[in-house]
Amino acid sequence: MNDTRQERLRLLRRELHSYPEPAWREFYTTSRIVDELERIGVDQLHIGQDVLDGDARMAVPDDDELEEWRAKARDAGARENVLDATAGGFTGAVAVLEQGEGPTVALRVDIDALPITESDSVAHAPTADGFRSANDGYMHACGHDAHATIGLGVLEAVKESDFKGTFKIVFQPAEEVIGGGKAVAESGHLDDADHLLAIHIGLDHPTGEIVAGVDGFLAVRQFRATFTGESAHAGGHPAQGRDAVQALATAVQNLHAIRRHGEGATRVNAGVVEGGTATNIVPEEATIEGEVRGETTPLKEYMSERADTVISSAAEMYDCEVAIETTAEAPSAVSDDTLADVVYDAAESVSGVTSRLRTDDLGGSEDATYLMDRVQDHGGTATFVGIGTDHPGGHHTPTFDVDEDSLAIGVDVVSEAIERLSE
Repeated sequence: MNDTRQERLRLLRRELHSYPEPAWREFYTTSRIVDELERIGVDQLHIGQDVLDGDARMAVPDDDELEEWRAKARDAGARENVLDATAGGFTGAVAVLEQGEGPTVALRVDIDALPITESDSVAHAPTADGFRSANDGYMHACGHDAHATIGLGVLEAVKESDFKGTFKIVFQPAEEVIGGGKAVAESGHLDDADHLLAIHIGLDHPTGEIVAGVDGFLAVRQFRATFTGESAHAGGHPAQGRDAVQALATAVQNLHAIRRHGEGATRVNAGVVEGGTATNIVPEEATIEGEVRGETTPLKEYMSERADTVISSAAEMYDCEVAIETTAEAPSAVSDDTLADVVYDAAESVSGVTSRLRTDDLGGSEDATYLMDRVQDHGGTATFVGIGTDHPGGHHTPTFDVDEDSLAIGVDVVSEAIERLSE
């Protein structure tokens, strides 16, 4: 990659970093991506409801919050036609290059940010160099700004290469809430893909290290359980109440007592627990926001069924009602050996690559699995590629950042692998 293009990508990544937007609110981010797609030139450009199956979206904020973020994006300079197309939180984009007869190869990158306040320490490079988050309370703490930038760099490189076939790139919203992958998968955009690559930067691998086929995805279900009882005076007539917090507390204890499965890793966590209004009122309502995970989709289903039983039983024990809602979920997936081998071999020829791993475990969850499963179910292959980067803070922390040298490495490895797929 020449120095001019590398500098342009560095500046673009910094711009995206400075304006982070959370799930389904990536209005400005989508506008800037569309700017770059039009600059590069593509044969098809899909934005708005054409990108997503609206009924399959999960964890979508209410209309007032969406409109608030859309107005902020307008004030920041987002294009009005993009804001119109993405109204209602239909963010993201799909672009297509058609370069003759050959395979259809797709790349998925995610674009949303996290609700974390970015460090303002002068030791933190985005602060020192003037591209710290301008949206207080939100930041790109997982590298999705770098993912979008690498994706655009790959698109430009593929367009200028000898690649023969069709190249599709998906800029997916709402990965951090596990809310966007299913909606993109069910849009049908990838049903004709022969190969799919999804990427992630970092993952505790240093700059120069490439993981050709990440595995170890934990299937996940996130849920909200709302307990409803009856309030009463806690001092005068406590027996007249039905204590929703007591039911919640029992549920939390028993969730963590679910027997682990012998066929693989299982997880459970009650991450947010809330309830009650005052010390002298028997609590009428209480809520758990939690999640279960499994090494495979069936193991996740095992945990999910047991969790629902535990929660329902706790409510019954204290004469309360409970409503359990699935807020987001994603399946497990496995990278295909044949496609991972192509990436592994391609990385050997790329300047800046210092080490290659054939595989490694993610140890977490990612809704790229929806897209991977979809492509594989339609006869294609898929792999999840790790692009190492030195980062001073871990993922999902206020000091997370990326080594900008990894941008060019990521572009060169992925574009080289895509070109090889058409040979």
